[in-house]
Amino acid sequence: MRVRPRFVIAVGATLVVLAPLAWLQQASLLPGSYSVMDMGVVDTGGAALGHHRHEDGVGRGVDTIVETATDPVVHVELAARKDGDRYTLNGTSPGPEIRVEQGQLVEVRLVNESVPDGATLHWHGVDVPNSADGVAGVTQDAVPVGGSFTYRFLARQVGTFWYHSHQLSHEQVRNGLLGAIVITPPGGVGATDVTALVHIYDGTRTVNGRAGDSPAAVGPGERVRVRVVNTDEGPMPVWVSGSEFRLVAIDGTEVQGPTPVRDVAVLVTAGARADLELVVPPGGARVEMGGSAALVLGAASARTSRPARTLDPLSYGTPADIGFDPAAANRRFDYVIGRRPGFVDGWPGVWWTINGGMFPDVPMFVVAEGDVVRMRIENTSGEVHPMHLHGHHAVVLSHNGVAATGSPWWVDSLDVPDGEMYEVAFRADNPGIWVDHCHNLPHAAEGLMAHLMYEGVTTPYRVGHEAGNTPE
Repeated sequence: MRVRPRFVIAVGATLVVLAPLAWLQQASLLPGSYSVMDMGVVDTGGAALGHHRHEDGVGRGVDTIVETATDPVVHVELAARKDGDRYTLNGTSPGPEIRVEQGQLVEVRLVNESVPDGATLHWHGVDVPNSADGVAGVTQDAVPVGGSFTYRFLARQVGTFWYHSHQLSHEQVRNGLLGAIVITPPGGVGATDVTALVHIYDGTRTVNGRAGDSPAAVGPGERVRVRVVNTDEGPMPVWVSGSEFRLVAIDGTEVQGPTPVRDVAVLVTAGARADLELVVPPGGARVEMGGSAALVLGAASARTSRPARTLDPLSYGTPADIGFDPAAANRRFDYVIGRRPGFVDGWPGVWWTINGGMFPDVPMFVVAEGDVVRMRIENTSGEVHPMHLHGHHAVVLSHNGVAATGSPWWVDSLDVPDGEMYEVAFRADNPGIWVDHCHNLPHAAEGLMAHLMYEGVTTPYRVGHEAGNTPE
């Protein structure tokens, strides 16, 4: 049999192309079980590593970083269940609202009754001790069917927060494993206090589980604080029909000197919260959630379309001391989000990148307790990303090079559109290993997840299918 030269050339050319691709595919495969401490690219932010590197085998385990207060004041038990594609807590979705006062010790026992892949609870925006953060494979093992796990933390912060699973979260959160947690000052907030947890079920936006208009039992002249929680995967505009209002808190932190505004939208990104305060007028008012659902206050006033203007927190309110000097930062990091073709865990695709690397070759931002940290977050990926850092709140210093001039804008969930850049700062005051990821949860599942690691902290938990932990 005669072999044609062109055939040989074609086979050779194919091998030249396919052989490197096969090697890249194999090289991208993740172990069945691995520690997050062994993955990623160490970034010390320009500082030298201290004396307690994890390679030394010394330091605290995340499981030992616990709440030391005793005698819980508030005890809650939540039973996680799966029924078809829907997940519930104590038989409902959203799960029960947990409402406590600042200074109370909170103890929540999660019981997994029927979630086959295991479940956890992450306290989104609550800066809990690391052992209570609820990230499967990082701060705990996913709770198997028939198992339980108890979360303990002191309610030090005041504000609007929420809780959700951090195991297979792109499936479990989307399909209902979530709820609200509100921490009030002793004596309340001086207004009627209403939570509006927004979630999309099967394509329908709901407020507190109800589609369309959701009435609140308030009357004319009543001062109302509406706690808007966006539990979905993209930014949601919120505006008030029929009344002026003030934006009094962002992500659980009070705004200094909020002024009344009217005919303006507030953009609440995925995972974020915004507290709006208003006095109900005689004709009633509506808090519009994205234009397809609303909280109705008093009489059913007319629906309005989204205002042309969007409130800019960068200049809203009045300046105040933030407690540290960002100019004296010990660590400076870049978090640049991009996208390029390649392989992640053997799968070909066009994947998210962080500082040019695809998962797992993404940053492990290393800090020491007490550091002042500056981070530049830039998005060049073609899509918006709501970025969420666990265990900390960061203050926004600038947006696209424009410095902040209003109230300190503290966030744990920051909307970063394509082509835009933010600079933020925070104090490293909560030791642990913390994920820093996109809260469009499918994006996290596709590798848009880095970690903030404190020197001297280790984890005994492991990620991967063999370990049963999938923390995205």
